[in-house]
Amino acid sequence: MEEINTIKQTKNITKEVLDEALAKRHGAELQKKLSEAKVAICGLGGLGSNIAVMLARAGIRHLHLIDFDDVDISNLNRQQYFVNQLGEPKPKALAKTLEMIYPYVELKLDYIKITPENVQNLLKDDAIICEAFDRPDQKAMLVENVLMNFPKKKLVAASGMAGIDSSNSIKTKRIGKNFYLCGDQISDLAEGDGLFAPRVCTCASHQAMTVIRLIAGKDEL
Repeated sequence: MEEINTIKQTKNITKEVLDEALAKRHGAELQKKLSEAKVAICGLGGLGSNIAVMLARAGIRHLHLIDFDDVDISNLNRQQYFVNQLGEPKPKALAKTLEMIYPYVELKLDYIKITPENVQNLLKDDAIICEAFDRPDQKAMLVENVLMNFPKKKLVAASGMAGIDSSNSIKTKRIGKNFYLCGDQISDLAEGDGLFAPRVCTCASHQAMTVIRLIAGKDEL
């Protein structure tokens, strides 16, 4: 049987080797753009934790993770956390996962609740902002403040991914010059409904792919 050469120990995989592998997949020019982009993820639940993992795997190396919550057992059905992380702050727990995917990722962690009073200072250095909150009032607050205070920043938000309807109803729409909305824009979490990983991850995938396209300079839909 032909032997296959493998790198058995993570510590032997250098940044250059990992980046070269991604450049072969994406092209060197696009990979350079991805590695230099700065993306904030506001909320690290079912949407945000999955967005972060997908962006890290795509080669986005500067991620700003923001959440004030801790990992709870109710998160495990759809979020990128594990039983041994229960009780940990979500930014810290998610950072461990991202560092296993890419040990050289540069993370900014904020274990804090975003409010109208701190949003400008928190997001001032990020070029693309992902809204990934659970509650409609938090979503509206962030969208309103980003559009008002950072009209030139790209905003990728979500609305509608609850329930057991088909994932085919989840779409991405361009709402304004720099504002994109992913989801079915209809469903909301009501009694008897659920948040299922396949449907939540479909919406997160739309958001992550929109971020990648924006970095690549493709802002049309």
